Amino acid sequence: MKTLLLVALGGALGVSCRYGVGVVAAHFGGTQFPWGTFLVNIAGSFALGVAVTLMTFTWSPSPELRAFVMVGVLGGFTTFSAFSLDVVLMIERDRLALAAIYMTGTVVISIVGLFAGLRLTRMVLA
Repeated sequence: MKTLLLVALGGALGVSCRYGVGVVAAHFGGTQFPWGTFLVNIAGSFALGVAVTLMTFTWSPSPELRAFVMVGVLGGFTTFSAFSLDVVLMIERDRLALAAIYMTGTVVISIVGLFAGLRLTRMVLA
């Protein structure tokens, strides 16, 4: 039960941050492209790279804390389901090129973000 509550708390924190990024991104980038979803998926992938590296090399959190961070905070922050909906909406609105750019950019840059998080954290720890 303790772990479940920690995951729920982490999820609330992650979702709140995701919402904030979405609001700021819409304000500065407009609403024609889902910048908020795009940015949180990349940032979440980077943060996952940092967390995995830290947990592998220098930090051994309890299972409860690991669930709080990985499942709760990062799971609440990243938005793959929202990403999928954004793609479908663009396709339904005949914005095929924009949908393709968004899909490719999100996947490729998120993976690059994960690698960057891994490498940067390993460099800092070395």
